Amino acid sequence: MQIIKQQPFGAEVIGLDCSQPLEDNVVAELKSIHLQEHLLIFRDQPITPDQLIALSSNFGNLSTYNHPVLDYPLPGHAEVLVVSNVIKDSRPIGIRDAGLYWHSDSSWKEYPYAGAFLHAQVLPAQGGDTLFADQQAAYDGLSTDMKQQLQGLRAEHVYYHKYNELQSRNPYRPDLSAEQRAKNPPRMQSIVQQHPVGGFKTLLVNPHFTSRIDGLPEKEGQELLQFLFEHTTKPQYVYRHKWKPFDIVFWDNRALMHLATGTPDDCPRVMHRTCLVSTSRVT
Repeated sequence: MQIIKQQPFGAEVIGLDCSQPLEDNVVAELKSIHLQEHLLIFRDQPITPDQLIALSSNFGNLSTYNHPVLDYPLPGHAEVLVVSNVIKDSRPIGIRDAGLYWHSDSSWKEYPYAGAFLHAQVLPAQGGDTLFADQQAAYDGLSTDMKQQLQGLRAEHVYYHKYNELQSRNPYRPDLSAEQRAKNPPRMQSIVQQHPVGGFKTLLVNPHFTSRIDGLPEKEGQELLQFLFEHTTKPQYVYRHKWKPFDIVFWDNRALMHLATGTPDDCPRVMHRTCLVSTSRVT
């Protein structure tokens, strides 16, 4: 197994057959590299959904997909979510507008996902890149004064913060019921987080789900959020993944945000995703 580091973070894993069971020492080495680099890339892995589940399970327990509104599990594989712009029988076969805003997955939950695997099935002729932003580096890049200002501040994360905008761009998104909103209430999260495994500090704010900062006047809070949104996605913190057939990307959701760059509707894209359940709540 060979490791090729990417810039500004991430590592490509060469010489590993993800269709086969992994030895314990290999899993331990991958966990160590993943903790340091936050993102692993496995190229040319034409594996089955069952094999993707087996691979993912080496790194933690998997979520059975339970989206507040959009339910697109792969038939027969409740752990695998389909992300796709393909329409079949007048219905999307997967989530077609996933990742249109910078975000960390499920940041509005008490236990956001620990990480995720994304496996390329069908790639578009145009577009389809995914951007990842390093929130450890973004925290480290703050001034001492800003770090002190953020310490102890909490921000509100709301699942439906951008829902109306998404719905206006995607006619397949249904209206949110009062019950659905009640089941996914806003949640306050500390802006500065400590990674539960690595112990390093990261930032937890994102344009998709973060609506306001608790305890600050509206104008001051929004100005601070805008500063953080711009700071956390500066080019020096961003890795751009250009997908190749059957790529697998495994990222740490507690250290990275991500963004889909978009795909034309007439260019089919199909991806399979698994998510790791977190055993540590964010604060």
